Order: sequence, then structure tokens, then C-alpha cells
Amino acid sequence: MVRRRADSLQLAVLALLADGPLHGYEVRRRLDLRLGAFRALSYGTLYPCLRQLQTAGWVEETTQARVPGTVTPRRTRVTYAITAPGRDRLGQLLEEAGPDAWEDDAFGVRFALFTRVAPRTRLRILQGRRARLLERLEQLSHSIERAQALVDDYALEAQRHGLDTVRAEVDWLDGLIQAEERQPAAVPGVEDGTTPPAAGPHDPGQQLPGNHTDGEKP
Repeated sequence: MVRRRADSLQLAVLALLADGPLHGYEVRRRLDLRLGAFRALSYGTLYPCLRQLQTAGWVEETTQARVPGTVTPRRTRVTYAITAPGRDRLGQLLEEAGPDAWEDDAFGVRFALFTRVAPRTRLRILQGRRARLLERLEQLSHSIERAQALVDDYALEAQRHGLDTVRAEVDWLDGLIQAEERQPAAVPGVEDGTTPPAAGPHDPGQQLPGNHTDGEKP
């Protein structure tokens, strides 16, 4: 679990830096805003991750010099930027769709980055997550059946709440999967990463069929 969370953090940081160089504080702030799973992220976790990315050659840092003419030297600030190998690594991570991508922490990060992911990979991850939750539903149901005569009402109600939460996520995933399956066939070049992936159903910038601009005709 620790390794999966570290991998997810590396993916999230690389994705943020792919949009442009950032100071460490700004990396943390944007993780808080865009990836709720890392709201409790400390600098003691972030900076070791950045150092690992630098060691791998996926991120580089530059030091911002003191502003000329200032009386009191300002604290040196370090800016982090993704490298070309880092962009290649980001592409590889985004296309991974195995079991690690379906688990709780990893799925939350990957879903937040779905606009960067090819349609077929999005669908595989959603289907994998759904299958994982169906297994969890079965386990929880059996657990409740066994616990009914052994625990008090509050403990039993807590288990039922967990069951309802998983069922709600399965329903949510069903809707997402259906929406992905309704998407048009992939345009050549999208799947191999030569062009940006098609907008997903959750992307507010997606142009819907029948919407035309600049006087274009259907």
C-alpha cells in the first residue's frame, strides 16, 4: 500500500508539472485543490518525492536568484520542471491499467487525471474498479451475515453503512462506464499518444454533437 501511494504521488506530481514549472509550495497547493486524496500531504512527504523524481531524471530544479536592488536578501526559491524523459514516464504511468490502478488511493488520483488518459484505458480502469468493488460487496455481505448474532446494533449498522457506500460507488461507476461506451470511436493517433485523448463525459470542455462554431455546417 505504501508503494502504491508513493507511485500515485509521483504520477500526480508529474502531471502537475507537465502543465508548467512550479515551486514546491504551489505543487502542494494544487495537489490539495485537484487531488483531494492528498489534502493531508506534508512537505516531509512531497520533497522526498521530488528528490526521487530528480534522481530518476524526470524532474529538474532551478534556483531563483535574489531580486537585484533589494536591501534584504529574499529567501531562495526553487522551481521544479518536468523533463523530456519525465514526460515519457508520465505517459507510461497514465496508460497503466492493471490492478494497482483500481485500488482506493490510486484510483482517486487516476480518475482526477482522466482527461489525459486514452479512452480505452479509462474504460479498463473503470471496469477494473467496478469488479474490485463487486468483490468487496460480496465480502461485506458475508461479513454482515456472520456478525448479526455477534455484535451490537451500532457495530452492525456501521457495517451496513459501509455496504451502502460501496453500492453507491458501483452505481456511480455504472453510469461512467455507460457514458464511456457511448463515446465515438477513437480518432487515429489518440490511442498512441500522438494527439490529446478525447474528452471524457466529465470534461466540461467537451463539445457535444450538434454544437458548431465559426459558421461551420454539420
